[in-house]
Amino acid sequence: MGHWTDLERATGCTVVLGPDGGMRAACAVRGRATGTRELDALNPRHLVDRIDAILLTGGSAYGLGAADGVMRWLRERGRGLPVGSAGIVPIVPTAVIFDFDLAPGGKADRWPTADDAYRACAAASGGGEVAEGSVGAGTGATVGKALGPRAAMKGGVGTWAASGGDIVVGALVVLNAVGNILDASGAILAGARGADGSFVDALGHFARGGAPFGAGARNTSLAVVATNAALDRTALEGLAQAAGDALARRIVPYGTLFDGDVVFAVSTAAAAPATPLQAEALAALAVPVAVERAVRLARGLRDIPGLGDRAHGVRE
Repeated sequence: MGHWTDLERATGCTVVLGPDGGMRAACAVRGRATGTRELDALNPRHLVDRIDAILLTGGSAYGLGAADGVMRWLRERGRGLPVGSAGIVPIVPTAVIFDFDLAPGGKADRWPTADDAYRACAAASGGGEVAEGSVGAGTGATVGKALGPRAAMKGGVGTWAASGGDIVVGALVVLNAVGNILDASGAILAGARGADGSFVDALGHFARGGAPFGAGARNTSLAVVATNAALDRTALEGLAQAAGDALARRIVPYGTLFDGDVVFAVSTAAAAPATPLQAEALAALAVPVAVERAVRLARGLRDIPGLGDRAHGVRE
């Protein structure tokens, strides 16, 4: 996994690279305002049976073009779907978040480019510790927008892994949700802030007929769950759904008309799971921790506070 981050313009992208031979993959579309590319290749009935990378990026639909940089990086290394004498075609499913609320002037005039995504690939291939919080695709992310974008809090990128025996499931999340983020007890960890600074129950607000923050599709939570469990693509769809269920327990409300939520599930198929449910159970353990880390490590940006400010005592 690698990031490209532009803090000044509050955008970025995050890439997950597969091994040389690619990886099995599937997805679950949970929101109703998605911005995506190459999702058809994740259908178990599709001819393509492996993908080479996944790109998560800011910039709404404009950011989809950044995937060209991932394809270029892969093609230079001979990685992709063999297509006979024509060579190879790298397969890179991509999903975007709407991050223009924190753009300078709030304008839709900047987004990650192909060159930026190429740099994220270079960062991913370099190894080492991967940053979390206000980085990569989470740079311009916010959560808790029931009362509007200016009453939100900072979202970001979080990761975690859980293991059982030989099976490991790792989770990567990018939080940019309409809803509030809850901790394990059900209390609001980060979310919409009322006039007095206290948290507002977003679900209750909408249930009472509260106005949904003005503009339309400005939100999305994305996730990738990766495992070494030998799962076919139908089972990987189930894993993606299980990870989405875990997100729904921590993001309230989740998968709304104004969210473009997508969950990807990938497998290197290196080990046999003990039972058909093992990987799904591990995802249910890893995803909530990744969600908490995404907001706990997110630093504030401009007038939007982040929980990560408390640890540093300052805000960007």
